[in-house]
Amino acid sequence: MEHQVYVPAPASRLREALADPARVARAVPGLQQDAGADPGTGRLKVRIGSHSITYRGSVRVSAHDDGSYAVDGDATEARGTGTVKLALTIRLAETGEGCTVTVTGTASADGRVAELPAEAVQAAATRLLGRFAEGLGEAPAAPAAEPPSVFQTEVPPPSLAPEPEPEPLPEIFAEAAHARRTMIGRSAEEVDHAPPRGRYAPVPAPQTVAGASTLRWAAPAAALALASAIVVTRALRRRR
Repeated sequence: MEHQVYVPAPASRLREALADPARVARAVPGLQQDAGADPGTGRLKVRIGSHSITYRGSVRVSAHDDGSYAVDGDATEARGTGTVKLALTIRLAETGEGCTVTVTGTASADGRVAELPAEAVQAAATRLLGRFAEGLGEAPAAPAAEPPSVFQTEVPPPSLAPEPEPEPLPEIFAEAAHARRTMIGRSAEEVDHAPPRGRYAPVPAPQTVAGASTLRWAAPAAALALASAIVVTRALRRRR
């Protein structure tokens, strides 16, 4: 096979990508890499006409002394026994502000793909190679910036940090605080249970107990005095 595609990117960018297996794997459209496996190893679903075939395999890229690159790949149907093998050569040529990617080589396949029309297989392979070349020319995404850790965050020393201005207290709370501060020499328990002073001190209840007690004892005494006076009066009358 032979296929050419123009990529609007300098050839140097594509060479950097071809030298990095991880970027080569990201450039393969639809490749789902296996966790923990080497870059370029995984599952690839290929759509040929109205059919879809999923393969499991790997792809490898190596540089040649003449500036070209060799691409070798092999895969097996995920649900079947069909296999595919690739042996391709990639050449890059500067073209204006971009470059031309020329792909030549051979491919052999059996299984389900061998039962499909050759024109559909050729179109699917051409589409896959074109998207692969475009993926090589895309600039790598910049890694997301990580938030600074607590050890990288600058915190001013306590002695240099400005102290906040105290908010003015309401009048009632200010007097209560003043009264608490003036209780010098008293225990914390006495201060906490001491009644408030000043104009907010509780008004003492009228002392009615003493008056009631006096009346309670004065009434019998008066009755006794009156009875004694009556007895004395009667005794004086009898003597007369």
